[in-house]
Amino acid sequence: MIELVDVVKLDGRREPFVREKVTVSALKSGAPPKEARAIGEAIEQVAYDGIPSGEIRRRVLEQLRDRNPEWEENWLMYDRAVKKRGVEAVAGVPAL
Repeated sequence: MIELVDVVKLDGRREPFVREKVTVSALKSGAPPKEARAIGEAIEQVAYDGIPSGEIRRRVLEQLRDRNPEWEENWLMYDRAVKKRGVEAVAGVPAL
């Protein structure tokens, strides 16, 4: 039986956890497909119903850093440039 897992967004909305979103984010950070899939699977393994989106972000960043610090920096640059997230978002403080 597959257990459905919802992610709680910053604004309180809930949406289903989608492993592919994590995988695509890892790919965009520079991870090769095999590594990106492994990151998506690792996050799926620890996801639980009601997991905050910030916890997913933190866990993905840990996975990227552990595998290649450059991938983590790529993600952070994207967050700063495109999503306008600062260091606070990475430290676990929700971005506004």
